[in-house]
Amino acid sequence: MPYSAEHKTKQQARIVESARILFNRHGYQNVTINMVMAEAGLTRGGFYNHFKNKEALFNAAISSFLMGRGAQWRSEAGVDPSNLSRESARQMIDAYLSTKHLGDLDGQCPMIALPSDVARASPEVQRSFQELLTAMVFLFETSLDADDKQGRQQALSLAALCVGGMVLARTMPDSALTEEIRAAAHATATQLTQTGPSRASFDK
Repeated sequence: MPYSAEHKTKQQARIVESARILFNRHGYQNVTINMVMAEAGLTRGGFYNHFKNKEALFNAAISSFLMGRGAQWRSEAGVDPSNLSRESARQMIDAYLSTKHLGDLDGQCPMIALPSDVARASPEVQRSFQELLTAMVFLFETSLDADDKQGRQQALSLAALCVGGMVLARTMPDSALTEEIRAAAHATATQLTQTGPSRASFDK
């Protein structure tokens, strides 16, 4: 008797989540299909019922973050996408630039864990990665009380501080420097939500 569509959907979700975690831990090149299927508790033979190849799985793993672990992260941070304010922006910054997020390799945002892998990936994977950034910028932009141009620039600056600060912090072998970088990015991003850069700085 063939498996139901619901069963297949659940199996695929297990594969994608297992892959997302393994890619975060080891990087794209160091993860095999066998590793993913073992992590998911499934046999390798079933992989091709769901995905054409490993890169298609990589794309799905990145895409899944937004409404999967990412949605959980936003909920834990207290961010309500239907009721955004400057306080929402600060909540996002507090959660994203936290020591907890920095240490949570399995649950870490792909923009922190996988930028080098994505830079070498297909355009499809890069578009999925861009969607994560677009979503972050949209949340910041919607949260800020500014005109279109200033709000857009401020949101991009916040996203760059959040992602760039964490990428740099996680690569340092010196734990004290790691914390300095994280704390500096957090302080600067928080200050930006309170005051924002001057309009003149955007017009240069």
